[in-house]
Amino acid sequence: MSETHVVVLGGGPAGCGAAYRLRQKGTARVTLVERSPWLGGNAGSFKAEGQFLDFGSHRLHSACDPEILQDIQNMLGGDLAHRDRRGRIRLRGKWLRFPLKIMDLMLRLDRAFAFGVSRNMIVRTLFTAADEGDTFASVLKARLGPTICDHSYYPYARKLWGHEPEELSAIQAHKRVSAGSLTKIVKRMIKPRGGGKFYYPRKGFGQITQAYARESRQLGADFLTGWTATGITRPERVSDSFRIELTNPEGETMSLEADHIWSTVPVTVLCRMMSPAPPAEVIRAGEKITYRSMILVYLTLPVDQFTTSDAHYFPEAHIHMTRMSEPKNYFGVDEPKGMTTLCAELPCQYGDEVWNRSDESLGELISEDIAAAGLPVHKPVKVFTRRLRQAYPIYTTGYEHDLKTMDSWIGSIPNLLVYGRQGLFAHDNTHHALYMAYAASNCLGQDGNFSHDRWAEYRKIFATHVVED
Repeated sequence: MSETHVVVLGGGPAGCGAAYRLRQKGTARVTLVERSPWLGGNAGSFKAEGQFLDFGSHRLHSACDPEILQDIQNMLGGDLAHRDRRGRIRLRGKWLRFPLKIMDLMLRLDRAFAFGVSRNMIVRTLFTAADEGDTFASVLKARLGPTICDHSYYPYARKLWGHEPEELSAIQAHKRVSAGSLTKIVKRMIKPRGGGKFYYPRKGFGQITQAYARESRQLGADFLTGWTATGITRPERVSDSFRIELTNPEGETMSLEADHIWSTVPVTVLCRMMSPAPPAEVIRAGEKITYRSMILVYLTLPVDQFTTSDAHYFPEAHIHMTRMSEPKNYFGVDEPKGMTTLCAELPCQYGDEVWNRSDESLGELISEDIAAAGLPVHKPVKVFTRRLRQAYPIYTTGYEHDLKTMDSWIGSIPNLLVYGRQGLFAHDNTHHALYMAYAASNCLGQDGNFSHDRWAEYRKIFATHVVED
């Protein structure tokens, strides 16, 4: 019997993690297809201005599955550092450490805010819990009280997802707010998850995915970077193969045959490339599923270090960016001398006025934000951007019904698997995406049969994943 051939679509952590595990276990021949010339997706890195830069702020959280963490440590060795978090958040014009600390709340914030939080906590403790409702706004207000919501979560949500909190699904609150109650917030201030530490590679966060790709290649996996899947023909019989059409920027084409397709690309994109086409109701459902775009604005400054913080968070409405990171501080490197690059995250909608701004204009906007936040202002040596069309899934109220329509149809196609952040339209961290990749490989037997019952159990686990801040 010939070796089972799995074609993996997408070269992010989920895709490269699956390629590694399948080859490590020897259960399949693997071909990974990635449309970009680099690997890592939104969790990748690139080198510019003498240093490694990420597509936004990324860290490997201590909540990572022990087996996966051990694999990463084995692959990276001394290139993986265990670092203390040094983030901070600007609330009501004051800087506080992030994750939050009790003493900061007590000593740095004004009395009105402290009184409001205390009153909300007392009401929540002494009286019957309020009905949580079915929106992002109602769930957080019931659990956290109006003070923290009005001054932190609600304005941040408006910027991050481009919707009013009342327009977002309650699932958004469950998936994105890990400290979903005042009690949990206090517990984390006293004892942070993972001891307030994280893991980070020497050559940028993308070094994790690159390591998985390197090991996969050594184990025999094939990688096709710079190639885009443009069409997938479904087999008429389970025993037949999928046919995948590919093209590259030079206009060249090629095709692959696969026994299994494991897709980590956006589920909406996957549905559009299928032939025969999905039913009309699946197409309509896909049109309602939306993503938030993101512009990453990089400012190279003529100083060794901007601040000692790794990331700054900006929930305040008058500041456009949501977060700004200084990559040098994540691993603790001091090169290049006399220069550092900041990465500001600016949410927007694909094709809107912000998306279409020039790099120069965006650099000016972020410089104004920096000044408004009371941070040191330097004239940038260089400004450049990276644009992510599908940065975050948007969970508008009722989205889950449309997602279920697409998911059910895809699930009816034998040997077609969707997983990963984009494939499952999930708010997940990198360690979650890697867990999905390992889980998928555990479901494929040596005989080429995929255990859907076992995968269904894993899907229940995936549903409990909550984003680490």
